[in-house]
Amino acid sequence: MHTELQLDNQICFRLYTATRLVVQAYTPMLSELGITYPQYLVLMVLWEKDNQPVNDIAHRLLLETNTVTPLLQRMEKLGIVNRKKGETDKRQQIVSLTEKGKNMEDKAYELVPPGMGKRLSACPLKLDDYQRLAQELDTIIDTLKK
Repeated sequence: MHTELQLDNQICFRLYTATRLVVQAYTPMLSELGITYPQYLVLMVLWEKDNQPVNDIAHRLLLETNTVTPLLQRMEKLGIVNRKKGETDKRQQIVSLTEKGKNMEDKAYELVPPGMGKRLSACPLKLDDYQRLAQELDTIIDTLKK
């Protein structure tokens, strides 16, 4: 047997499992907002900077535009975002938050950080550990996206 192929020796399995469980932990909080985890990611991008082209949002999330577009269409139906053609380039779609989308930021702030803090309170990791982990994951992401 090749030990390199054993599940316990795979970083990918740990990353996959952690991702799945983190998204699962977010789900009840995001359900209160009426959104999914991917929609939450889009909202965070737009809360940082509103009125962005679809391409920029996709780039920020490390996704393809054909993945982000249907997501934005669903968000538009929910009244969270608006899409319009770019003024200089009509092929470009500019995404902006509606009032509802803007107001969701405060509600998310009330729900998500405390909710995740509570979920992770039994974990022995401290804030510094999470920050270091984020940097290490960024290194892996930067290496793999090249």
